[in-house]
Amino acid sequence: MSDSKFYHFAANGIFYGVASAKAAVDALKEGGFIWLDFFNPEKEEIAALVGLVGVHPLSVEDCFDEKQVPKMENFQNNTFILFNSFCYEDEALSIDEVNLILGRDFLVTVSGHNSGSRRPLCRVREIVEEDLSQVKNGPAWLMHKVLDYLVDQKYGAFDTMEDELEKAEDTLLDRVAEFKPMQLVRLRRYLVNLRKSLYHEREILVRINRLDSPFIPEKAIVPFRDIYDHLAKFFELTETYREIETSLMELYTSLLNNRMTQMSNETNATVKRLTIITTVFMPLTLIASIGGMSEWSMMTGPSNWKISYPLFLAAMAVIGILNYFFIKGLEKGTFSFRKNNTLSD
Repeated sequence: MSDSKFYHFAANGIFYGVASAKAAVDALKEGGFIWLDFFNPEKEEIAALVGLVGVHPLSVEDCFDEKQVPKMENFQNNTFILFNSFCYEDEALSIDEVNLILGRDFLVTVSGHNSGSRRPLCRVREIVEEDLSQVKNGPAWLMHKVLDYLVDQKYGAFDTMEDELEKAEDTLLDRVAEFKPMQLVRLRRYLVNLRKSLYHEREILVRINRLDSPFIPEKAIVPFRDIYDHLAKFFELTETYREIETSLMELYTSLLNNRMTQMSNETNATVKRLTIITTVFMPLTLIASIGGMSEWSMMTGPSNWKISYPLFLAAMAVIGILNYFFIKGLEKGTFSFRKNNTLSD
């Protein structure tokens, strides 16, 4: 739903709202400048500005063309700037477009056409009212307040992402079984989008500070340099967070490999014990099977079974012990052979 506000900054410093964009333009006859703040407008509302204040038709198209990168374009009667607002809530990043059209005696802000229930410029008026002494100097100073507000919003998104990275690191170090690698993959995708947006926004501020726009006077440049410094810091933070994310993924892979190696070693030890038991009892099982194929008298006869069976059991025990020590000797010889080969290498 469209919710637009229109303001006139009179030559005497008075700041007040007007009923419509046309009324704001009519108020320019008294001097000063105007601010037309459109939220989720219809295309016809912005198209009407072509005749009212000389907005270029391409600027109107850009206000409704989604998924554009931040940019700055100069036209005869105005400068068009597309900036982004970041919102990070419920582990989801939202990037909203905010369009600014700057002229000699007007500033047009257009937002909300792809923001859903979010309002990228919800508190800008309060900030403007708090610093009217600066804003009354002209539309360029007003635009600085808008851009500064958008950049300040980015702090919240970066702080939340930093908290998520720290939480993921703590989970990885303390409770690796609860770690979710897809969380890092999601953060990496968000960081790529942030880096792309910040790169172009930084270029916009470079052009502003270079006086590429004829509607931004030289005496208004100093505040914009502060915005550039913030954007440069954010750009560096995206690089730092990406490096942290990559390190955490490598650490997770390493811990996972160590865990798998430990499980493999435990399995090998279990198989080794079972192999020793099977090897020791295999010949005994064979002998016991042969001895018990029929009645006990088949092997020893009925007269001396009391002597033969204890001897038979003793022989089985001796054979089992000899097998055990034989296997141990083979293991020791194999270990010594591997150790000598390792040292020689």
